[in-house]
Amino acid sequence: MKSERILVIGANGQIGSVLVEYLRGMYGENQVIASDLKVNSERQDYFEVLDATDGKTLDKIVKRHSITQIYHLAAILSAKGEQDPLNTWQINMQTYFNVLEVARENGVKKIFYPSSIAVFGAHVHGSADQFSYLDPSTVYGISKAAGENWSNYYFNRYGMDIRSLRYPGIISYQSMPGGGTTDYAVDIYHKAVKGEHFDCFLEENTTLPMIYMSDAMDATVRLMEAPAEKITVRTGYNLAGMSFSPKEIYDSILKIIPDFEISYKPDYRQAIAESWPQQIDDSEARTDWGWRPAYSLDKMTEEMITELRKKYEIVRS
Repeated sequence: MKSERILVIGANGQIGSVLVEYLRGMYGENQVIASDLKVNSERQDYFEVLDATDGKTLDKIVKRHSITQIYHLAAILSAKGEQDPLNTWQINMQTYFNVLEVARENGVKKIFYPSSIAVFGAHVHGSADQFSYLDPSTVYGISKAAGENWSNYYFNRYGMDIRSLRYPGIISYQSMPGGGTTDYAVDIYHKAVKGEHFDCFLEENTTLPMIYMSDAMDATVRLMEAPAEKITVRTGYNLAGMSFSPKEIYDSILKIIPDFEISYKPDYRQAIAESWPQQIDDSEARTDWGWRPAYSLDKMTEEMITELRKKYEIVRS
């Protein structure tokens, strides 16, 4: 375990900013190299500036640090990606091709590739099982579905150990929303704690799969630490935490902040949300490597509000 040398690409993002610290707590501070387009002022040690579209620089970093695992988190997300579809496709796919080829040429032992529920589309109604038909409605979802297939190809062709999760919407207090359709479920807590009115860009009863960051980190590491013979899915494992609507998360917040107010102003992201399933069947993840979520909606709400209150007290002081 301690001999692993891990590179996290996209370390300044919502998942990466939390995952770096999570992995350093497991493997050691100097065993985990963070990388992104700009240096994080709070994480200057063991940090490499990297544009992941630059395969040559990625190769130098992997060689310099004798990297054995890569977590590839760099991507343009769903809502932001629709503003420039061709650029989104180019960046999301070229960065992953660079990771695959650099890893292959340098003998990197494991790769983590984050997929998404965005790989599902209008043909999946209600609940999506592991092998539901994929007809994504966004360029982000198209790129993730393609990435899953390339992962499976590199596993079958070259024997590379690539593992992936289809993340639902991820909710955390550690970072701000980053351009995803499910990001309303992060922003709503910030508005509630600051005593501000919240304008929701989805209709009140639009139910989507979500997961709390702590559960997402647990699932990610559980998957990556599982014995290779336990991994039966080489595209992307379905992952579920909880499913709820804007109305349900609002009602959960009201139990702690009773004067919080919300209004609903659906925009183009409503159509994206309606193309995704309401529930995720993650039976394969539960069977293969023992996945179980720990957080309910109310438990998550209590922790989110507690932690954000601490954060904004620090800002005000």
